[in-house]
Amino acid sequence: MSSDELIWRIAGGSGDGIDSTSQNFAKALMRSGLDVFTHRHYPSRIRGGHTYVEIRAADHEVQSRGDGYNFLLALGDSFARNPQEEAYYGNEEIKPLSENLDDLREGGIIVYDEGLIGEEDVADIDLEARAEENNWHVFPMDLRGLAREHGREVMRNTAGVGVTAALLEMDLDHIEDLMSDAMGGDVLESNLEILHEAYDTVAEEYDFDHDLRAPEGSHETEQALLSGSNAIAYGAIDAGCRFIAGYPMTPWTDVFTILSQNFPDMGGVSEQVEDEIAAAALAVGASHAGAKAMSGSSGGGFALMSEPLGLAEMTETPIVLVESMRAGPSTGMPTKPEQGDLEFVLYTSQGDSSRVVFAPGNIEEAYDQTRLAFKIAWDYQIPTIIIYDQKLSGENTNVDVEFFDREPEPDLGSTMTEEELREAAHDASGKFKRFNYDDAEKGVSPRSLPGQQGGRFLATGNEHSPVGHISEDPDNRVFQMDRRLEKLDHIREELTEEHASNQTTFGDETAEYGIITWGSSQGAVAEAVERLNGNGYAVKGLSVSDMMPFPEAEVTDFLESVDEAMVVEMNATAQFRGLIQKELGRFGDKMTSLLKYNGNPFEPAEIVEGYEVNLEGEDRQPSAQVRIEPAAGD
Repeated sequence: MSSDELIWRIAGGSGDGIDSTSQNFAKALMRSGLDVFTHRHYPSRIRGGHTYVEIRAADHEVQSRGDGYNFLLALGDSFARNPQEEAYYGNEEIKPLSENLDDLREGGIIVYDEGLIGEEDVADIDLEARAEENNWHVFPMDLRGLAREHGREVMRNTAGVGVTAALLEMDLDHIEDLMSDAMGGDVLESNLEILHEAYDTVAEEYDFDHDLRAPEGSHETEQALLSGSNAIAYGAIDAGCRFIAGYPMTPWTDVFTILSQNFPDMGGVSEQVEDEIAAAALAVGASHAGAKAMSGSSGGGFALMSEPLGLAEMTETPIVLVESMRAGPSTGMPTKPEQGDLEFVLYTSQGDSSRVVFAPGNIEEAYDQTRLAFKIAWDYQIPTIIIYDQKLSGENTNVDVEFFDREPEPDLGSTMTEEELREAAHDASGKFKRFNYDDAEKGVSPRSLPGQQGGRFLATGNEHSPVGHISEDPDNRVFQMDRRLEKLDHIREELTEEHASNQTTFGDETAEYGIITWGSSQGAVAEAVERLNGNGYAVKGLSVSDMMPFPEAEVTDFLESVDEAMVVEMNATAQFRGLIQKELGRFGDKMTSLLKYNGNPFEPAEIVEGYEVNLEGEDRQPSAQVRIEPAAGD
């Protein structure tokens, strides 16, 4: 087996510390000089239920989860509700071992906790025969017993990391440093003892002949291990956001939590409220009062925000919302990734409403586009939405620390000073013409803030006159509606001419076959395109982030340059392909969809296979759990 990359999967039950253990091991691999990428899979249960985290580590850039994995640390589920095979959900205790074998590569390593997973359990899944067939190297270890000797069963995770390091011939320096950073006193001492005892036990009890080792690498610059949620939260902070209101809902909760933890140290305000309607309304109110404010949710929670979203547009109150997609409809699969909310986010709210929508595809884009979302929202007084998913929310990867070395942007955009208000248009009553359409540049009529001298106006969700009074006058309605809609044209122009493109291209520029994607599927598509070109095909890729206003020129150039394009997305109804056809209908017969919606993100190999099946015109679906939908008219 090649040792150019390690893909380590730690599996257990929710509540077994799988996430924290994996994050620390990922940091240790990063500090050793490797590029890392994590993938998290967990059930919608507080405790119990099969969960795993995958860490892909290599001496080169990794942009997505890998194809399968090559090292399994199966701890068993210590919170299993029922360890009986005949139970409704089967024997949950053994699932961290039994449910992970199908993805394990030939020649891979298995370490399982025989203190929890017994001989009968192993016999039931015919592990010995499967290991022989696939040349797996199996190491049963009593991790639970080892942990109990040192006082706490939870330390079996530390024992598992020690066994992993020994089998991969890794030194323990970086792991010890991380443990020392995170704990102290007797707890640290006990964990260090169990780490070394597990490491030494492998050397004493096993002779191993596998060729899997941890890769060796180095970084030229300081690295940080971050998720998309970190990047969105830090982008908001650097854009000057100091107010957030929300209600917890997976997976949006991560952004809410990170900002809530940081705001007390910077004079910000975080409010957890009774529901998502209140959260969005509170953020609209805070923005109206002069704060840079945001809110957000996932799925059904964001559905409740439709009314405040419309209010923000009608009152032209700048606000940034985040929508973290998960598999639906209704509660669906709340802890699994899917890109099924695109049409919902683009068109929710009332009437001919409009908003700006960005869909970042990686950590850096999540940071940049969040900052840009605040700038656009406050310059143009329009709701701006960041749409992402559980995959981008929870996956961790290393990023250059220097990338975040930027100046903050606390300004409030098109907000008038009192001096400017003295020169502004007012009506006979003295009210400021806040919604003036006579001289609104780029559709934007500059706003005032409550308490400013000369800035008094009315704010209402009804259609209104320039000073805010309710108005159903036909001419006024047309003037106000056209002015608000005009903003999107100017925003598109600004995004095209004044900012670096939010769209990402990769692959062979001269290729006649294209692959298009959006959001978090970007990394898997980029790796697939690289692999296809390495296999002798000529392919190029485009990852689109600007959902509204749509980047018509860039997508047109891409589609005109290819004979055929495959649109890759994680939903069942080809929503992004539908958006392209809505905006650029003439290209409908060029596009084929590759869809995945089983609760797991794409692996690069699935995209490669989908391309090959489509290229050859084979009358079959790919072998993986993905679906090809033919081009329009086929």
